[in-house]
Amino acid sequence: MTGRAIVIGAGIGGLAAAVALDRIGWRATVLERASEPGEIGAGMSQSPNALRVLDELGVGEQARRVGVPTRATGNLRTADGRHLQRARPGDPPALLAFHRADLHKVLLDAVPDGWVRTATTVTAVRQDGASAAVGHSGGELGADLVVAADGINSTARRLLWPDAPAPRFLGRTAWLGVAPIEGLPGSVTLGRDGYFLIHPLSRGRAYWAYVTTADRPGVRYESGKAEAARRTRGWHEPIPALIEATADDAVIHTDIRDLDPLPTYVNGRVALLGDAAHAMSPDRGQGAGQSLEDAVVLAAALAEAPTVEAALRRYDAERRPRTQATARGARADGHRTTSRAAHRALTTMIRLMPASLWRKGIAPDGNPTWRWRPPRLRRS
Repeated sequence: MTGRAIVIGAGIGGLAAAVALDRIGWRATVLERASEPGEIGAGMSQSPNALRVLDELGVGEQARRVGVPTRATGNLRTADGRHLQRARPGDPPALLAFHRADLHKVLLDAVPDGWVRTATTVTAVRQDGASAAVGHSGGELGADLVVAADGINSTARRLLWPDAPAPRFLGRTAWLGVAPIEGLPGSVTLGRDGYFLIHPLSRGRAYWAYVTTADRPGVRYESGKAEAARRTRGWHEPIPALIEATADDAVIHTDIRDLDPLPTYVNGRVALLGDAAHAMSPDRGQGAGQSLEDAVVLAAALAEAPTVEAALRRYDAERRPRTQATARGARADGHRTTSRAAHRALTTMIRLMPASLWRKGIAPDGNPTWRWRPPRLRRS
């Protein structure tokens, strides 16, 4: 089966969907609200499941050229600098770290010319059973399928899932930044009220994120950099140096939210993808990775099923249990790593775990999430 699709959103998930559709012989138009396609944010890591998707999309080599191996899952420390677990130099890291903009560009470059329309705001999504249409600021487009990859505040979800709960604040907030410091191996520092993540990036940079608790969303400070520094005062190096080396206006402060489980990701000929379907906290590093998985599973279903409706039923059945379980796990992990009450038990458990057992758990096939393999994409 081949056809024509409209993809709403040109973030990582939307672009991956467009690349996957192209690989099975579909055509697509990607509608992006921003005047220039790009990615908001700082750094990220991708685990083996996501890297396999990038390979299946034909961009794995390009992605690895802009990614940097990170040992963050192997180097765990306390705020005073003591190591709870320590990566061995010879162990192959399971994760690759990226600046979000770098991975976004890899995907954007793989989308066929002319498919992405910028400065286009979606206002309506309609369908009559045999086709679907998207109303937007420049008119209306019709297609066989609509893929809504328009993020946690999805317009399509609001229009077609009107009873779905709004995104939920998880009682946590984060400061993010990128500093011109090279040579860091990656690490996670567990403090009493939060954690500090470090990933190395390409071109001599390092990404950092400080995640902690918050009573309510929307609280902002005159200087996000100064507030992050204040909250981590006395923590071990290179944490103070990373914050200090980050430009004042480059520190991002974001509140952490996710979505309660939806009963379905499909409405007629419309499929939710990525954060529009299952936005999750960052604590398992799976937000973008699950969006990539969505894209390849959707494309494989479209290539193999006899109808769009049958393909979307398969997509929903395959993706909803996995993504919702991952989101629940991320929410639980986030509570454990930012709970003062759980801090001592967590750090004691990690410190007492045999290093060989810890390394086994963070190996490329060390957990069920990372072991997932994508379907093959074949042209119809």
